[in-house]
Amino acid sequence: MVFSGNTTASESVARESSNRLHTDSKKINKSPTERPPFNLSQIKKSIPAHCFNRSLLRSLSYVIQDLLICSILFYLALTWIHTIPAPFRYVTWVVYWAAQGSMLAGIWILGHECGHHALSNYSLLDDVVGLTLHSALLVPYFSFKYSHCRHHSNTGSLEHDEVYVPKKKCHIPWYYKYIYNNPVGRLLSLTIQLMLGWTLYLAFNVSGRHYPRFACHYDPYSPIYNDRERAHIFISDACVLAYVFALYCLASSFGFWWLVRVYGVPLLVESGCIVLLSYLQHTHPALPHYDSTEWDWLRGALSTVDRDYHFFNKNFHNYTDTHVVHHLFPTIPHYHAVEATKAIKPILGEYYRFDGTPVIRAIWREAKECVYVEQENCSAGSKSRGVFWYSNKF
Repeated sequence: MVFSGNTTASESVARESSNRLHTDSKKINKSPTERPPFNLSQIKKSIPAHCFNRSLLRSLSYVIQDLLICSILFYLALTWIHTIPAPFRYVTWVVYWAAQGSMLAGIWILGHECGHHALSNYSLLDDVVGLTLHSALLVPYFSFKYSHCRHHSNTGSLEHDEVYVPKKKCHIPWYYKYIYNNPVGRLLSLTIQLMLGWTLYLAFNVSGRHYPRFACHYDPYSPIYNDRERAHIFISDACVLAYVFALYCLASSFGFWWLVRVYGVPLLVESGCIVLLSYLQHTHPALPHYDSTEWDWLRGALSTVDRDYHFFNKNFHNYTDTHVVHHLFPTIPHYHAVEATKAIKPILGEYYRFDGTPVIRAIWREAKECVYVEQENCSAGSKSRGVFWYSNKF
């Protein structure tokens, strides 16, 4: 495992040191929880000014590129796959599903950027593009935009964060120890999470913040939203319904299973990718969570981790390996995020977190070790009294 907080020394030295210190997953070097010796303004000054510039043409070029690749894959699925001999045809369909699903995840990420006003200098244009892209993926654009911005405003807060809010030990259900304490239960849980997690979150707020009544991203009167936002929720729902009707027309013309093959399964892969990426960005044994007595915005924003997906870093528009800087400055467009990440590492030092653990091993480890959170030191007057860490001891 490679997990490091970058220091002023070279990155290679930091990673070598990390390898020596963290070969045993039980000895993970936890993120510092003291108030950092720098502020947001100092971090911003370390980033080249051009990284904050948004180019409409460059941003749209990525949108066009992804849509073009998706169109080519769709065309090949319609015209070529059926000509392949039967034993190999099924393998080709799997390759198509994986490729198309990962491309749709890239489109989701571009839509997510629109919600952060990172596409262009024009808010209305950002919303039009984001609404179009997300609705095609059956995501209510404005609904997610508002809840996601609240996530950015409250990252790491046990009371107010919007998603991947861990349970305290005293609140976990009795059956958790039977699920997460054995490989079969853990595998089943991960399978459900990857396949249905995104849908369950949007529809039922599963893994989201606790609200006093039922919360749903499709409900304009959900407690997630305020009165000024409700009209936009109606617009999101209307656009999603328009795409659902279009899909119904396609299924009526070409058949239900045709639609499942060319669109349904890739959409399932796309949602699994989004759950995987966001889960691993916010779930790690070294990341703290804070209650209201200790939380502040900067430490919360730093309670996230960059991951390495190798080839897929580019496919996912560096949403994977630049998530720390994204939480600090979400309006930085993805094509400047790598440069901005390199610039902030020296000033963040140990507060910057990167984990190069292979993805399969990482998600298995996090599912095993990050079951609930508890205080490390509960003694009266302890400075860490409001700081919570992941654990799995039942």
